Amino acid sequence: SFSLSTSISDAEEYQPPIWKSYLYQLQQEAPRPKRIICPREVENRPKYYGREFHGIISREQADEILAGVEGAYILRESQRQPGCYTLALRFGNQTLNYRLFYDGKHFVGEKRFESIHDLVTDGLITLYIETKASEYISKMTTNPIYEHIGYATLLREKVSRRLSRTKNESRKASVTSEENTPVEKITSLVRRAALTQNDNHFNYEKAHNFKVHTFRGPHWCEYCANFMWGLIAQGVRCSDCGLNVHKQCSKYVPNDCQPDLKRIKRVYCCDLTTLVKAHNTQRPMVVDSCIREIEARGLKSEGLYRVSGFTEHIEDVKMAFDRDGDKADISANIYPDINIIAGALKLYFRDLPIPVITYDTYSKFIEAAKISNPDERLEAIHEVLMLLPAAHYETLRYLMIHLKKVTLHEKENFMNAENLGIVFGPTLMRPPEDSTLATLNDMRYQKLIVQILIENEDVLF
Repeated sequence: SFSLSTSISDAEEYQPPIWKSYLYQLQQEAPRPKRIICPREVENRPKYYGREFHGIISREQADEILAGVEGAYILRESQRQPGCYTLALRFGNQTLNYRLFYDGKHFVGEKRFESIHDLVTDGLITLYIETKASEYISKMTTNPIYEHIGYATLLREKVSRRLSRTKNESRKASVTSEENTPVEKITSLVRRAALTQNDNHFNYEKAHNFKVHTFRGPHWCEYCANFMWGLIAQGVRCSDCGLNVHKQCSKYVPNDCQPDLKRIKRVYCCDLTTLVKAHNTQRPMVVDSCIREIEARGLKSEGLYRVSGFTEHIEDVKMAFDRDGDKADISANIYPDINIIAGALKLYFRDLPIPVITYDTYSKFIEAAKISNPDERLEAIHEVLMLLPAAHYETLRYLMIHLKKVTLHEKENFMNAENLGIVFGPTLMRPPEDSTLATLNDMRYQKLIVQILIENEDVLF
């Protein structure tokens, strides 16, 4: 659907793909709404309907009123079910009747509208496009521009050169934060492709976080390059990376979300994979920062991870990470009590929307813990570890190496693998269904899993 001269070596000369305008033209051609006003004053007219309300009339009468005027519409009360309202709309030389609802907004299906006029406008566009282009729409996803990301390789050298200049900074920032550079002007599609192709990028899979979105002004789908039609809720947008696609195209988009730091508002309570991809790190930087600090000055601290830090100070650390990211200062000058840093790390794990040991793998870990033969149990745990998403696996591996170091100072800190298992079991794994009974029953297995992971980290990871 588009071509690019291979002689182009620079982002400045980058030509975006040609967006397909067929559906846009159809939207322009769609019939416009024509409100047919009732000539008489209607009693008991609902206050949220206007003069297009014709009271209790039959389908046949509605058909006569609308006859021959494409896009004409009226509202009526049902003869068979008083108190139920119907939108009668003329389209394709016939009168279509839709049950109409109101809950502060008007709707006949999923989409909700401020006014009847908007609802009819959107309905006519949809009817017109789906009538004229149903076959075209069904084939929209078959040859997507998304799979032609080859054109991004032309940007690769340019972007890599720029990235290598800022080796010590987050590589993602160097592409997105240089305002007004040519790279900034290219579409998000290419930006993501250029990043994906950067060798230093941690290639964790991440699904897009699509939410229904209303686009102001014309928008084209970044998957199939077709226009997104309609007045509201024309498609979906990934709230982590900003990818805009048709709802039907979203099913085909690969799990290659590259979160944009500008969209990630906080560090705590953020999905683990989303956070590491946004910061382009192997593990959440909270984990790295806290562990670095604890290993520098706290390994011999009595009751490390078991003794609670002051809650208010732990909240301060959380706010510092949310506000300043990896620039957060958690040094001894500000937080002399190491238990505050340990508490902030545990809180990070507790706040994760999906625990480090994911809901999907939870029951498999519990089953593995119940095996009585130690060698078979270790084998089973290793198999389940392989099922964890890459970012979760890497975070767990790093934490276990750290906790093993903690146990080497057991003489001073009184924390062995079993004690740490008691502390970290419920922090790292939670049952998918929130049942107190399941949690109580599983607690000894949660403890055992973490204990085994610590004791055998060199074999298991």
